[in-house]
Amino acid sequence: MVATGDPAASRWDRAWPVLLYLFILIPTVFSLLRDWRPEVLALASLVGAWHWFMVTSRPGRIERPVALITYFIVMLAVIGALIRIDTLFTVTALAMFIQSFTLIPGWWAYGGVAATAGVLVVARPEQGRTPSQMLFSFLVALLVASAIGLVSHAIRDQNENRKVMIAQLREAGAKLAELAEENAHLQAQLLTSAREAGVLGERQRMAREIHDTIAQGLTAICTQLEAADNTIDDIPATRSRLNTVRTLARESLNEARRSVQALRPAPLDEAQLATALHDIAGKWSQTTGVPASVSVTGDPRPLHAEVEITLLRVAQEALANIGKHASATRAGLTLSYMEDVVALDVRDDGAGFTEATSSSSEGGFGLIAMRQRVTRLAGDFAIETAPGQGTGISATIPAIPAASDPGSSDRSGNAM
Repeated sequence: MVATGDPAASRWDRAWPVLLYLFILIPTVFSLLRDWRPEVLALASLVGAWHWFMVTSRPGRIERPVALITYFIVMLAVIGALIRIDTLFTVTALAMFIQSFTLIPGWWAYGGVAATAGVLVVARPEQGRTPSQMLFSFLVALLVASAIGLVSHAIRDQNENRKVMIAQLREAGAKLAELAEENAHLQAQLLTSAREAGVLGERQRMAREIHDTIAQGLTAICTQLEAADNTIDDIPATRSRLNTVRTLARESLNEARRSVQALRPAPLDEAQLATALHDIAGKWSQTTGVPASVSVTGDPRPLHAEVEITLLRVAQEALANIGKHASATRAGLTLSYMEDVVALDVRDDGAGFTEATSSSSEGGFGLIAMRQRVTRLAGDFAIETAPGQGTGISATIPAIPAASDPGSSDRSGNAM
């Protein structure tokens, strides 16, 4: 039984303790208006006071079996006396059916119902009734009480289900609040991880760009300055070397600016990939004195900006490594446009190397950077080399068309 002051109590939990007062008050008023009898007022007041003391004032008191039995015995005795005085109080006995199903647990409630029905039959002051008539009256009272009991049980079950549902909803709400808090914490962790990954990715990008542009340009400048120092007495040759140094410095500065701004490399802003490869191969040959040929197979077509940038950087780094380490007499670049992929092969007839040598040399980062660029686009990167047998580098990347990149820039040099 739920206390009437409990906020979770349903309307029924608040209403049923009060119903008995109405079932006492109404017949009492009509009985006294018809015939003033002090004993009726006294007995009705006793019923109300007893119910208040046992049920209303302290609901927990009626939960003890002895108190419950005592409550019903006193109530039925006084109500029986009232019915003996005036049959209007039969209504009050009907209220005891509700009390039976509300207060008495399980099937024991029908014991209270039978006792109440017996009081109704015995207490009614009708003379000349046969035992069969009294049995019939008793059965009718039981039938009425059973109907009342079914309604009462349905209401009580509905209230219990409602309480269980409210408890489940509160528990689910608490769990949802915990999940929301945990989700917020996870989101904060994801944001932190994404920020750290973004910073790491940008550092790797800048490292690759610096290695592929500024570092290569500075290396070429140093080479030209050393050559100029050896030809200091030859004014025209020295001046030519210095002009080359000036050009390399400007190009390196421009590429550094473009790398910081994440722009397309200058060669790709002015021409397609095949033409850009011809341009960088020619400049490399002019700087190193090593001839470099470029051949194109398949049907050249515009590709996604990242694909073209990756292949251009691979070509630049491969040529830079040949110039620094290979001691080659010639180099060759082959750009192959196929149906689904585009491949770049760079070969030389230089000294070659072993894997251990490449890992310990200063060209190791260049190979790593090339591999990272290619694999980032789901491509394949392979190296074929052996000491004294030259080196072959192959980069194969999916041929993503330029039209699939709606945010890419055009050939005018706009930012991607």
